[in-house]
Amino acid sequence: MIKLQNVSKTYQNGTKGLNNINLTIPAGEFVAIVGLSGAGKSTLLRSINRLHDISEGDILINGQSITKAKGSQLRMIRRNIGMIFQSFNLVKRTTVLRNVLAGRVGYHSTIRTILGKFPQKDIDLAFESLDRVNIAEKAYTRADQLSGGQQQRVAIARVLAQEAQIILADEPVASLDPLTTKQVMDDLKKINVEFGITTIVNLHFIDLAREYATRIIGLRAGEVVFDGPVSEATDEKFAEIYGRPIYQDELLGEPVSGGM
Repeated sequence: MIKLQNVSKTYQNGTKGLNNINLTIPAGEFVAIVGLSGAGKSTLLRSINRLHDISEGDILINGQSITKAKGSQLRMIRRNIGMIFQSFNLVKRTTVLRNVLAGRVGYHSTIRTILGKFPQKDIDLAFESLDRVNIAEKAYTRADQLSGGQQQRVAIARVLAQEAQIILADEPVASLDPLTTKQVMDDLKKINVEFGITTIVNLHFIDLAREYATRIIGLRAGEVVFDGPVSEATDEKFAEIYGRPIYQDELLGEPVSGGM
């Protein structure tokens, strides 16, 4: 379970990223976060795994405060939170397999991971994770030789190898074409359903949120302006979230680049 209690984030320049957010996200839920650029979507995700420190409030992960955690406790909490980025965040000059094994870093000493000395069970898990997203045949291919869609599937395999209980995906399909977008979203949904992994995805396209999520959270200017099941996310509600009428390209547009 994830619980945000009176969470606010103010940047050094005085910009308010989040304003008094209160949310409870039960284990196993698939949540889509929607809103205009600058609404606070990325700030919210990055606060949950403490890539950003919040200014006020507290964030609890399975009852433990990640806000107050330090040292080994913080590493243990973060080990259970996988992150998927719009830009994939792979080490492009190394193999797909080595990128997936990066998900195991939190389980081993720094020296061992620097030397790349992973036990066979980790290697087996990495291959299983790649197989789950149908890209095991690329295990020994350099990451920079993959298409955008393939790179994102490697990023998903990495969080599977991490054995994360929570997946945070920050605009994971924003740079992908429609066909690849569907494949990546199908992978995330399958993982959510089969493993019961709590999945929170920032999405720009409304139709994707409606199709894949069980719950939609709408942000505007750092505040929650909608929180409810997909069945209640009408066009009128989305207009309230966006503060204006919804345009066609926000329903399901044509993302650029990045094939299968």
